[in-house]
Amino acid sequence: MNALSLQVLRTDAAGMPLEWIDYQAAVKLYYLGQVAYTCGTPLYRVRGGVCARTGRRSVIEVHSIIATYGHSGQTLGPDYIPPLNNRTLFRRDNHLCLYCGQRFLHRDLSRDHVTPLSQGGQDTWTNVVTACKRCNNHKAGRTPEQAGMELLAIPFVPTHAEYIYLQGRRILSDQMEFLRAHFPRKSPLHARLRQHA
Repeated sequence: MNALSLQVLRTDAAGMPLEWIDYQAAVKLYYLGQVAYTCGTPLYRVRGGVCARTGRRSVIEVHSIIATYGHSGQTLGPDYIPPLNNRTLFRRDNHLCLYCGQRFLHRDLSRDHVTPLSQGGQDTWTNVVTACKRCNNHKAGRTPEQAGMELLAIPFVPTHAEYIYLQGRRILSDQMEFLRAHFPRKSPLHARLRQHA
């Protein structure tokens, strides 16, 4: 694993998770003086040029979690709904087909509308689940009840912190602990994370 591929978790100054950024974006925030404080472990030590006046070389130590000043550009009120895409949907459902219960690779999964679009269903987090292609083809344009299939879990809308977790790659333990503290108490993700601990 390339050390420079590790993601940095950016939060606002109040500690609300905002996004994953790479080391270059993090260094820029440090350089611009927008880092309010840091948490977690140091990930990178980036060395800059030598100051002609002082003869000292600049060094920026990038931590795994950085809190930044300023407006986040995102409105995360109580009605916030994260964008729906297959990558985060499949991660929400742990790459399991919610009909047959088997785990699949990303390429073998599909987005199933519990209430089909043809029957007035919506393309929303609460009406979509991960399904293997075989189960999705068998279900076709029917509801699970019409197809004689059982849905293994109730679809849910992830909060922003859960969505940030679902977007992450190679999440470090300190980042995971920080994100979990922002999950709702009854989040279905708590049980899954306990299983993998």
